[in-house]
Amino acid sequence: MTTETKQFALRVACPSIRGVTADIAGFLAANGCNIRDSAQFDDENTGRYFMRVSFRSEEGRTLEDLDAAFAPLVAQYGMEHEFFDEAAKRKVVLMVSRFGHCLNDLLYRWRIGALPIDIVAVISNHLDYQKVVVNHDIPFHHINVTKANKPEAEALQMRVVEESGADLIVLARYMQVLSDEMCRKMSGRIINIHHSFLPSFKGANPYKQAYERGVKLIGATSHYVTADLDEGPIIEQDTVRITHAQSGEDYVSLGRDVESQVLARAIHAHVHGRVFINGNKTIVFPASPNSFASERMG
Repeated sequence: MTTETKQFALRVACPSIRGVTADIAGFLAANGCNIRDSAQFDDENTGRYFMRVSFRSEEGRTLEDLDAAFAPLVAQYGMEHEFFDEAAKRKVVLMVSRFGHCLNDLLYRWRIGALPIDIVAVISNHLDYQKVVVNHDIPFHHINVTKANKPEAEALQMRVVEESGADLIVLARYMQVLSDEMCRKMSGRIINIHHSFLPSFKGANPYKQAYERGVKLIGATSHYVTADLDEGPIIEQDTVRITHAQSGEDYVSLGRDVESQVLARAIHAHVHGRVFINGNKTIVFPASPNSFASERMG
């Protein structure tokens, strides 16, 4: 008799109680599963425990089998949990305005298989990238947004998300503020990217402001979207150094590059189930072996 080996993962969040790690490991072993990679964190400040386990099901157990058998431990520890297939691609809707660097970067990573996602739609309040998107055989939805039609526009956006079956929205430099209602409805399922400067510059042309102040570090922050503008739990950040020799145009180019990288890393962590929201913060576990491998080189 032959059995098919499947690569699965388990996410767990629960109150911190002695024995939970051992019981999870024991459960997987007893159900014919071999752990490949495991990460856990016990937050003493909140009394919460977080765990992500990557494992192979070596005796034919399916996700449904494992989920049903796991129920007693869920009840015992008061767990929030999810079993998922690491090979399954998450459905994602991208939203973009007139800055296309993040969009183009994500389209390339998607095309070569560097991100385990299925881009099911792109929504924009402008037509600048319609041809680029359609040439990738991805549905493009132009939804104009004004102060007068914002509720109707967001209803159309949510219809695209729901009809496409997407479980994640990525704001790839989408320059419209989402309503509180939409943020609550998609809580933990909208990822945004924005620049990060010290000191902080808001409003128009932040890179120009940074250049005029002689900023030496340009950064980017990717975070979950909440009703508090740019205040959601942070997933990923990075910086690039600037010298006095850089021009204002250099600031923009370097900033866009770091924005693209940070957003891609945040999406990678989310779709691999490595991110746990912990109050106003996040727990972000390291990537499992081979999870950055691309299906093809270009």
